[in-house]
Amino acid sequence: MTISNNEKKVVIPNFTLESGFTFKEVELVYEKAGNKEGPVILVCHALTGNHKTIGTDEDPGWWRGLIHEGGYVDLNHYQVITFNVLGGCDGSTGPKSIDPQTDEPFGATFPNVTVRDLVEVQFLALKKLGVNHLRAVIGGSLGGMQVLEWGLMYANFVDAMIPIAVTPQFSDYAIAFNHISAKAIKQDPSWQRGEVPEEGLGLAREIGMITYRSAPLFQERFNRKKTNGEYDVQSYLDYQADKIVERFDANSYLTLLNAMNNHDVACGRGSYEAALEQLEVSVVALGFQHDLLYPPQEIKLFVDDVNMLGGSANYYEVETIFGHDGFLVEFDKWGHVIETALKKLTFKINK
Repeated sequence: MTISNNEKKVVIPNFTLESGFTFKEVELVYEKAGNKEGPVILVCHALTGNHKTIGTDEDPGWWRGLIHEGGYVDLNHYQVITFNVLGGCDGSTGPKSIDPQTDEPFGATFPNVTVRDLVEVQFLALKKLGVNHLRAVIGGSLGGMQVLEWGLMYANFVDAMIPIAVTPQFSDYAIAFNHISAKAIKQDPSWQRGEVPEEGLGLAREIGMITYRSAPLFQERFNRKKTNGEYDVQSYLDYQADKIVERFDANSYLTLLNAMNNHDVACGRGSYEAALEQLEVSVVALGFQHDLLYPPQEIKLFVDDVNMLGGSANYYEVETIFGHDGFLVEFDKWGHVIETALKKLTFKINK
C-alpha cells in the first residue's frame, strides 16, 4: 500500500459545452491523495471551494477533518480525487484563462457552463487518468449538484452517490439570493471597466454568508456585541468580504452562480419523476437543520421520491445551528454516516 498526496493537471482537448461552445482544450487541476491501489472516491467542491480537499499539514484542505489517514474517509483504504471545476479560478480553465481568439483573459466573456458540463469534463479527465470506476462521488452544495448529475449521467461508472446539503432543483428562493449577489458584482464600476470589483465581490460574499449560516448561530456567536463602536457581526461580514477578494475571481463567481441557478435534474429528462426513475445508483443524502438554501425537508422528500420510484436511497438529517455551512464543520456529528455508508458498500461489493 502506498499513501500519497499530489497536485497535478490534466488536459482535455476539444471539449464542447452544452451551449455548443467548444474549447480547443480544457485544463483541470486536481488533487489526488490516499492509497494508490484503493477504490477511488471523487469529491466535488462547492462554489468558492477548490481541489485542495485534503491539502497538506501546513495548509490543510477544506475537508481535511473528514478525509485523512484514519478519518471518516480513510486515506489508508481509499484514493480520493478532487478537481478544481471548469469555470473556477484555482488553476483550471476559467475566466482568468487566456482566450485564444484574443490572447487576453476571458474575463466576463467566459462562456456559460452547466453542472452537467462540470461533470462531463471530469468524467473525461478521470478516463484520461486511467480511472475506470468510482466507488462513490461525494460533495456538498454545488458539489452536491455535481454528485446528483454523476448518478444520472454515468450510472455504470459509479457505485454510490452521497449528495450533501443539496436539492434536485435550485429553488427560486436560492436563485433570488444569487441574483442579488451577481447584481452586486455587475453594478460595481470596477467590474464594468474590466477591473477587480472589490466592493461588489465583497458584498456578494457578505450576502452569501448570511444564507450559509443561521440566525441562531449569529445570535449565539455575536449576541449584539460591539467592538470599537461597531457590531461584531458587521466586522465579521466585512472580514469575509476582504478574504474572498484576496482569493477568488469575480467572473468565476458569476460563472458558477449561473451554473447553480440552472441546476435541475429534470431538465431534458422529461420530468422530475422520469429523471428519478433513471437513477440506478444508490443514494445516501444528508441535510442540515437551518439550511435556508437547501431545506432538509426538501432533501428528505427527494429521498422518499427516489425510493417510491424504485430506487435505493437513505436520508440523514444533521442537528446543527450552522445551517448550510454545516457540511464544512462539525464532522463528528455526521462523518460517521459517510464512513458507515462506504463500509456497507464495500461489504456489499465484496460479498
